[in-house]
Amino acid sequence: MLDKVPGTVYKASVNEIDGVTIAVARDENEKFLVLSGNASSPVFQEFEGALLDGGVKKAPLSAANAAALRKHFPWTAPVSLRDRKTTIGCGDRLGLANAGHIAAIKHYQATPVLAQQSMRELDMTGRTYRQVVDDAVFLVYQTGYKDGYGADGDHLKKIKDIDVALAAGMPMITLDLSEVMLAAAGDWPQAQIDEAFGKIDAAARQQLLDAYADKAIKLGESEIKMDAGTVRRCAVMYLQALDFAKEVYEHLKSKRGDKFDLEISIDETTSPTLPSHHYFIAGELQRRGVEFTSLAPRFIGEFQKAIDYIGDLAEFDRQFKVHADIARNCGGYKVSVHSGSDKFAVYPTVGAMTGMRLHLKTAGTSWLEAVRVIANHDPVLYRKLHKKALASFNDMLKLYHITADINKIGDVDKMADSELPALMEMAEARQLLHITYGPILRDPAIRPLFFAAMHKFENEYDETIRKHFDKHLSLLGVPKK
Repeated sequence: MLDKVPGTVYKASVNEIDGVTIAVARDENEKFLVLSGNASSPVFQEFEGALLDGGVKKAPLSAANAAALRKHFPWTAPVSLRDRKTTIGCGDRLGLANAGHIAAIKHYQATPVLAQQSMRELDMTGRTYRQVVDDAVFLVYQTGYKDGYGADGDHLKKIKDIDVALAAGMPMITLDLSEVMLAAAGDWPQAQIDEAFGKIDAAARQQLLDAYADKAIKLGESEIKMDAGTVRRCAVMYLQALDFAKEVYEHLKSKRGDKFDLEISIDETTSPTLPSHHYFIAGELQRRGVEFTSLAPRFIGEFQKAIDYIGDLAEFDRQFKVHADIARNCGGYKVSVHSGSDKFAVYPTVGAMTGMRLHLKTAGTSWLEAVRVIANHDPVLYRKLHKKALASFNDMLKLYHITADINKIGDVDKMADSELPALMEMAEARQLLHITYGPILRDPAIRPLFFAAMHKFENEYDETIRKHFDKHLSLLGVPKK
């Protein structure tokens, strides 16, 4: 009966339950679900939609229908990935990229986090956590992907925001401790540190000194040494944040039992995380009984958006090895690399030194691949995106740290159509378009044109994403299936 569907059916999405065949289809304007078969079945009736001639139901990609898919096809729902060794955060800002992500990752021994957004990204794109998860559900169903995937409430700082992500069915929470840790104390003189440390309970002070001070801690091939001054500084910088992490952990446990992944993020600071500080944080989390799946330090060098690593690669290798040894020997949690997309120069080190026990977090790169498709196929629209990006650039610099000199890009009105795709290989243009996605997507004159083009060029986008993520995974050294 699917031959009566008004559009093209995605073959991998065809499934049958209780005499009802359910698939994803598309026409020139939109995607939708189609149901045919036993119209008296509760399954058929559960999906909202319009009955067409021939007994076919056309069902929108709505929240209610996403919930029905999760109910009848549990493999479409996100799950905890705490037992998965290699996980890749895919950060689909458009709700369109995950078919390409799946096409790449299904060939590798890694598991995707297909729904991953921060509150800032939700504000920029005008989406909700419910929509982010539902968009992933529909694309998982469309592709027939049954190997499991995660969903991450990214860089959350408040329990009320965590609850919104949990209510949307997101099993992973990335807890950003930047607002509760005292990062400024990293630069305080020792006398000021000692004064602040003296205000901590005496028994707690002694416990910390006994546990860490003047010890040489052997961790695999690495050694951590902490004098008493370093212990005091770590206590002043991190204890309040670690107590909050304990509070969040207990909250997650009360909500989801052990079916969640907690990532601890300390990367949103201006200074790299010293190995001794990483060791202190891991040790104190464990002493508090906090079970965390991954931890994101702030690594040396620049992890700027949209471009490769900036910094001394030899020094990065040396320091990253210590971070990997700490994670391996202090509970076996995953090292998490944030702003990790397109950092091809460090991927071999990251993969090899973690033994692939890692979480790589990407986000804006799939958005940029969408812009690449527009540049290739719709030069008029690309110029609109580019000019909106230029008009919004200074405002977005308040939210994102990049060092691009956009004056190097040139005037797109003076470029031939054939020259536009090359901008997506230019660091300055990539960074310009990367950080201005919010103003572009919120522009009422651009948004409908953009999504209409993405629908039209869906196959090209899927293939562009597949190639791009295949490059990520292969350079990381993820084994093939």
